[in-house]
Amino acid sequence: MQTVQQALRAAQFYTDGVDYQLLQLPRGAVMAAAGVVAEIGEPFCALLVDKDEVSLIISVEAYEHFAGRLKNAVPSDHPYRLLTVDVVLDSALVGFMAALTPALAQAGISVIPLGAYSRDHLLIPAHHIEIALATLKQLQSSC
Repeated sequence: MQTVQQALRAAQFYTDGVDYQLLQLPRGAVMAAAGVVAEIGEPFCALLVDKDEVSLIISVEAYEHFAGRLKNAVPSDHPYRLLTVDVVLDSALVGFMAALTPALAQAGISVIPLGAYSRDHLLIPAHHIEIALATLKQLQSSC
């Protein structure tokens, strides 16, 4: 069974250098958002649908291209950068994100966590990405 410390020591932290836009869309826009995701063909995008809204994360460049199809989209007020925690995480691992976020919070960095099947990603305000990377590498070196 993988431990939080083992996962943290094995992790590599990196960003793809792309600015992302977080968009809020009305529930009825799920088909339009899914169509955009299907056409993007980029290595990262995310679509989340819940009972209240549709959330879409796409590159700023893609948003500029598809804005006409994403009517009533409410964009975030600043761009984000993707910080990937590149380590395969055991699905039974408990507390991994809880080990990362206090250090980022202490550095004054807001985080939007995203979990893929075996890896975690963090959306970080673009202007804080370098501080976030340094903070996580310092946390890693202390374990």
